[in-house]
Amino acid sequence: MSSDHQRNDSYDLVVVGGGINGAGIARDAAGRGLRVLLCEQGDLANYTSSASTKLVHGGLRYLEYYEFRLVQKALAEREVLMGIAPHIIWPLRFVMPHVKELRPAWMIRMGLFLYDHLGGRKKLPGSRGLNLQTHYTGKPLKDSLKKGFMYSDCWVQDSRLVVLNCMDVEARGGTVLPRIRCTDAQRSDEHWSVELTDTVSGKTTRVNTRAVINAAGPWVARLLSDAMHRNDDKDVHLVKGSHIVVPRMFDHEASYLFQNDDGRVIFAIPYEQHFTLIGTTDVAYEGNPAEAEASDDEIQYLCDAVNRYFKQGIEPADVVWTYSGVRALYDESDEADVSAVSRDYSLDLDSSAAPLLSVFGGKITTYRTLARQAVDQVAPLLGAPIDDWTGKAALPGGDIPGGDFEHYLERLCAARPWLPQDMAWRLARNYGTRTEQILGEAASLDDLGEHFGADLYEAELRYLAEAEWAMTAEDAIWRRSKLGLMLTPAERERVAAWYAGQNDKRATA
Repeated sequence: MSSDHQRNDSYDLVVVGGGINGAGIARDAAGRGLRVLLCEQGDLANYTSSASTKLVHGGLRYLEYYEFRLVQKALAEREVLMGIAPHIIWPLRFVMPHVKELRPAWMIRMGLFLYDHLGGRKKLPGSRGLNLQTHYTGKPLKDSLKKGFMYSDCWVQDSRLVVLNCMDVEARGGTVLPRIRCTDAQRSDEHWSVELTDTVSGKTTRVNTRAVINAAGPWVARLLSDAMHRNDDKDVHLVKGSHIVVPRMFDHEASYLFQNDDGRVIFAIPYEQHFTLIGTTDVAYEGNPAEAEASDDEIQYLCDAVNRYFKQGIEPADVVWTYSGVRALYDESDEADVSAVSRDYSLDLDSSAAPLLSVFGGKITTYRTLARQAVDQVAPLLGAPIDDWTGKAALPGGDIPGGDFEHYLERLCAARPWLPQDMAWRLARNYGTRTEQILGEAASLDDLGEHFGADLYEAELRYLAEAEWAMTAEDAIWRRSKLGLMLTPAERERVAAWYAGQNDKRATA
């Protein structure tokens, strides 16, 4: 994929920010026939959008804040997103042990009744009560926990969702430029002149565009002031959420939602076949969002939270990986508690000259509805149609017949009997039908090129470099995949050396 762009390029829309909101907006706009350029200062999904709890969910706890509209919108989206990306989004069952000191059973039952019915659920099973003494999900839990509830939500490979949206932007004629920062934007009545700076080479270029959408996530306010020379008085709260990954704590596929005694909830989710993902914290953040990391206090907080429930406890020494993301929450209230600040989004359109739309807030689950509303606001100004199309067209790799992932996996294993079962599952869960492009004509593992460790072969690294903008080991093994968890430090170094060699070849080509 080329990031070459001409000095005099002219676009209908420049989208700044390659997280889920920017990627979704660019895809929607490109599909409506607009000439779109998306730029991102780092890798795609470099920051917040690769650091979520990786759930497509209604947000059960938001019901306590009376966020019924947000929950309804999010619940309805779960099944739409499963339909367009059945390879990277799949159902999960969650178990919530009941602790009567924290919330009464009637309140949980009422919340789950609303959760079952607010969003027009069709595919996902409804909620039910559990006897934790006899149900298999009660086995790893402390004996004092007698009763629980089970309900449905969905899992998503978050950073892959961003990349797949960007792949679709290019398939529809748009331009996607990772590692390109918007460093200046000059506005006139008719258009914007946008300066783009390559963060690798330092080269700058200018493009003209009829409109700009600022989807810079935690940098949304800074972009307005620094690059666009505007001093909008927007009350943006930066909130950090941290997660920990530990070796697998239970041997079934259900997940847990634990109530914490501070009113928050903590998830424990099966992760990458051999691990458990635990999160998240919710703390006010100041500083550079790119440098956010889990503090010792947050790691201890998450260990303590799950140790109240699991028989076998964990401590910070058990943690194999942590990650942190920073969200920009748009607060129209004077809420002191960051947990209570709305997770809904706000779109701010300034059409006094060439249009500028700024996106505040948002969450992965509602990215598609946010994108549609954003493009709907600028479409009439750019002569584009109002069109709700993104929930009907599969994302790359998601064109699995009938959305039946299990049947697709069976067919893959039958066609390639030499492929280890765990590897087939991982490839299909990350790439869907694009797995065929990675495997090509291979008739054995040896045909996939150099083996880097775990089940990583050169064919996959090459695909990521050529089709998914991966330029570094981190892009490939921590964002496009989570193979970094399975590789030794020496193996990770070898992957880094491979990408360095590819970049050298690209530079001399």
